[in-house]
Formats: sequence, structure tokens, C-alpha cells
Amino acid sequence: MQITIDNWQAVEVLTMSDVQSPQVHDNIVIERAHLQVLFDALHRRGYRTVGPTIRDEVIVCDDIDRVEDLPIGWRDVQTNGSYRLAALEEEKVFGFTVSVHAWKRILYPPVMKLFQAVRDNGQYRLEDDEQEIPQYALIGVRACDLCAIAILDQVLANGIYPDPVYAETRRKSFVLAVNCTEAGNTCFCASMGTGPKARAGYDLAMTEIIEDDNHHFIVEVGSDKGAALVARVPHREALAAEVAAADEAVSHAANSMGRVLDTDGLKDVLYRNLESQRWERLGERCLSCGNCTMVCPTCFCTTVEDTTDLTGQRAARYRKADSCFVEGFSYIHGGCVRSSTMSRYRQWMTHKLATWQDQFGGFGCVGCGRCITWCPVGIDITAEAQKIREADKIHT
Repeated sequence: MQITIDNWQAVEVLTMSDVQSPQVHDNIVIERAHLQVLFDALHRRGYRTVGPTIRDEVIVCDDIDRVEDLPIGWRDVQTNGSYRLAALEEEKVFGFTVSVHAWKRILYPPVMKLFQAVRDNGQYRLEDDEQEIPQYALIGVRACDLCAIAILDQVLANGIYPDPVYAETRRKSFVLAVNCTEAGNTCFCASMGTGPKARAGYDLAMTEIIEDDNHHFIVEVGSDKGAALVARVPHREALAAEVAAADEAVSHAANSMGRVLDTDGLKDVLYRNLESQRWERLGERCLSCGNCTMVCPTCFCTTVEDTTDLTGQRAARYRKADSCFVEGFSYIHGGCVRSSTMSRYRQWMTHKLATWQDQFGGFGCVGCGRCITWCPVGIDITAEAQKIREADKIHT
């Protein structure tokens, strides 16, 4: 069923049973001119829309209210230790690759108050930090980041000790994914099997197509929530040729990755080379700044910090994001387990590409390339893995 703007107000007052809703796995077309209607539909359902926007000359994840808040007509140019924005010749809405911020910033905030204690008549009273958990609509989630969210779900929502705030945030969230039609210089999601096409974990997945004066989105419905939403948005059924054009655009991105990581037998290669001299060279370059862990969409390590006010009447405990690159991260009684920069980089890289497989059943890297871009000295995890593989061939 095609809904036009002329009968839009009439459609809005109808019940869902009166409106022919698309079904899960259906492909529909939403015109660029109607994208704001989709945003408005999310707002009417109480969603807080967050997505990519430009701030301080970079693309970040933040609150957005209108389509105009998105980085329309801009792309990101990323390489080792370098990031800048460049203007596009066309008004593409999602012409960039990935934002600086991973979605964990929204779903698993870097700073969170756990509880506070208040002195009352000589005794302490514990108070939970009861805050209403927002109902987020995540706009423009790339395929690699969808896989990263799935990894966080496995650990933080479906693990032995789930995080109740994270689990509730995810339960209430709406995911609008965007398939990539252009690959970035530091992207290697095709090597990790995580992109550039969204395969699961979304309510709606869009592929942006611009042909001459025709600017629209091929939208695949991924859930009942997604179907109910687009029933209220002007749309039409996608033609087979339009779906094929969208698939071809995504295939173009898959075939033009900026980096490649050979994952065949990589876990065993890294296990055999824990004493490789390559780690020492990396230790000499690495600054232990923790940038890679802060921008990584799957790193979830935290610490706790206790504070008190000057009167001694109120104390609080906070959970804060931490990094395995910090020397004190591995501190136990008697000293730090990983006291050298070399050992900390080895720990991080082997965890992402090897021990994570034993721990969680898959890679801890989704190929987004953020760690390459935001490393101040430009260390490339794909290049380092290849160098270790080449050295392994010589010695075996």
C-alpha cells in the first residue's frame, strides 16, 4: 500500500488494523523527502532519537531531532592516525562510514552512578540511583556496529551476570540500520564477516540510493516493531530491480575495503607467537593512551570509583570506563600483572583476535577500523597481524 502526504493525517488517526502494514523481511521504498516522517513517527512513540551528527569537525553520536541534524553532504576521510571531513558533491544523508563514537557510549555509558550513601542520624542509608532508562532509537547503525552490539548483548545482557541497566536499555531500543555503499580506508568488516550489509539485530535496515534526481531508501523490515512503524510512513513496495540495485551498491562496498585481515587460523598463529619480537617493536611505538579501547565498539572494561563530599555526609560509587592499556588496570596485591607497554598491547590484540574466540565463541573485533584511525602513532591491527603471520611461516 502506498501512503501519500495528501491522506497522511487521515492515516494517522486509523488504528493499526486499518492500515496494511509491511511484513518482516519485506522490502519497501521510502523517499528522501519522507525521511522526517519516519523520525516524527519515532518521536510520537516516545523514542529519543540518537544518531550521527557533526560536532567539533567530526561525526559523533548524539541526540538528533530532525533529518537536518544528520551529516548530510559530508563524508569522513580516515587513515592511520588521521581523520577529517570532506564535502560530497551530492546531498547524501549517510555518506560517511562510521562515527567517532561507538554505540556503547549510548547503551553502556562511560560514567554511571551506581548508588550513593547518605549519613542520617549517625547511620548511613544506601540510595539507588534510580533514573528512568530512556527509550532510544538508534539511527544509522552500520553493520559492523550491529555485530558489536550483539557482542555486548552476549556479555552484558545474556551472560551469567547481566547488567540490568544495559539489558533494559537494549530491550527498549529501536534500531534503524544503514547498509554501507562505500567503504572507508580503515574498514575491514568484510574480512570479519560483519558487513557491509546488516544481517540481523535491526528493526529496519536502509540502503541509500541516489540516481540522477531520484533519492530514496530501500528499506528491509527486520521486526514487527519496524513493520508497525513504517506502516505510518509514506512508502511503496520495492521493485525487484530496486532491491538488486541496493544489493549491488552494498557489494561494491564489500569489494572496496580499505584493509584486509586474513582470519584463517589466526588464533593459533597468535598463540604460537606470544614471544614474537614483533610485540617488542609494538611496545616501542604504542603510547598506552587507551584510544583504541575507548573507540572500540566491543571493549567494555570498567572500574569503580568512590567519592565523598566535603562534609562527609554523602558518598557515591561510580562505574567508569577503563582500559587494559592503563598500567594499573592489572594491578593486584604486589604489583601489576602487565607492567610493560608491550605486554599490554599483546594482551589487547590477542584478546580481540584469539582468546575472545575461546571466551565468547567469536572474534572481539568487527572491522570498523576505529582503532587504526584514532591511534596517535597509526598502529594498524591488520598490518600487525599480517606481520606476525609472515614471521610464523618462516619459523614453522
